Amino acid sequence: MVSRKSHPKSRNGCANCKKRRIKCDEIRPRCSNCEKHSITCDFSSHAPKSSSTSSPQELRHRNSDAKSVPSVQGSSTDQSPALLQAQQSLFDGPRSHLPPLQMAELELLHHFTTETCYTLSDRPESHELWRVTVPQVAFQHDFLMRGILAISALHLGCLRPDRQTDWGHVAAKQQDAALSSFRKIMTNMDESNCDAFLALSSLIVVYGFESPKASHSLGMFSYKGQDSDEWLPLIRGVNSIIMSVWPWIKNGRLSGLLHDHIQEPPQTELPSVLSEQLTHLADMCDRASGGPEAVNAYKAALETLRVSFVRMNNRPPYECEVSIAFLWPVMIPQEYIMMLNEKRPEALVILAHYCVILHHLDDYWWMRGWAMHIIDNIHRELDENWLYFVQWPTNVISVDQKVLTNGTLQNPISGNRVSNNFNTAIDSSLNIPNEEAKAGNDR
Repeated sequence: MVSRKSHPKSRNGCANCKKRRIKCDEIRPRCSNCEKHSITCDFSSHAPKSSSTSSPQELRHRNSDAKSVPSVQGSSTDQSPALLQAQQSLFDGPRSHLPPLQMAELELLHHFTTETCYTLSDRPESHELWRVTVPQVAFQHDFLMRGILAISALHLGCLRPDRQTDWGHVAAKQQDAALSSFRKIMTNMDESNCDAFLALSSLIVVYGFESPKASHSLGMFSYKGQDSDEWLPLIRGVNSIIMSVWPWIKNGRLSGLLHDHIQEPPQTELPSVLSEQLTHLADMCDRASGGPEAVNAYKAALETLRVSFVRMNNRPPYECEVSIAFLWPVMIPQEYIMMLNEKRPEALVILAHYCVILHHLDDYWWMRGWAMHIIDNIHRELDENWLYFVQWPTNVISVDQKVLTNGTLQNPISGNRVSNNFNTAIDSSLNIPNEEAKAGNDR
């Protein structure tokens, strides 16, 4: 008995063969049976249907979620070619179209959120803002993300001296890109971008103090060897930016970074030893040359210095908030800055006493050494007859005393605690210059 020839099963035969229940050979445009009987074959008027054997591409579609991805099988009238092309592009596009990961930038962002964020402030509330909220804001604002990467690169250079030059170049490129984008939209500051402006403004200050140290280009008071004090305009410029968006940022996501700006200045008096020192400076201002305008400018700078001392002396233990230390540069009158640029001795003496406050930031990697650097240069500028006026701040800074606190100060990087009892530090800072001391020196 001859065995029956097997056929591959198919449901794609023409309508005539299906009606007659015979095998269709599916030859197009007209099958053999329709050709034999000279009848119209519906293959000639319909688009071909997919074969029973699925291609690898179809299998990948079929294995995906059927609820979210419609089947690509069926006639051409079931789905539009554009939809089919979109589906194919989504699931089967060439992997080479993905841009390469920027591993260096990812490393910088990781370092910022795990290390650098804890070194920009000593308040736990600010740590969380720098670690989480600021990067979240940066994902919507390219200039802020570039600023974050720049500061992270500077910090890595500080921690890895053998690669400081390399990281410095990376930081400079990122900072240039950040400032370029920043300048383009400075005239369009509003509620939607004020948080990004605040964060970048703060990072600009950090960059402005650390970058010149990394490039070994510290000048007199500036970091480019120029005559004018560039760090003072830097802080004042940043403050003006903050004030321009103050109505929005005071209630924004990053308002916690402005903790000390919001608080009212305390009324607590200073210890008598420091009050006496400020009194001697006031007498110096009264006798200053330059007329009433100069005297008033000196006194205004000195009063702002007194308020800054009070704030620093009354801050909570373990805190040395940066915004307190930067209050003086923001509040001093422009006339005083002009006289400081002229290197007038009275202006330099007041600046030397401000360095006592600035020295409290020495535990921050980006402020380390600035107070002593300024004091050293003040000594070079002053005549010998004026040096006794800066003896006290010089002694305080040279013996590494941080004198303004009600307790101890915790190093924001190492966590070490430094003894900072105010009166003890004052007493250990050797002699306090006054008229009696000067008379003794003259004798």
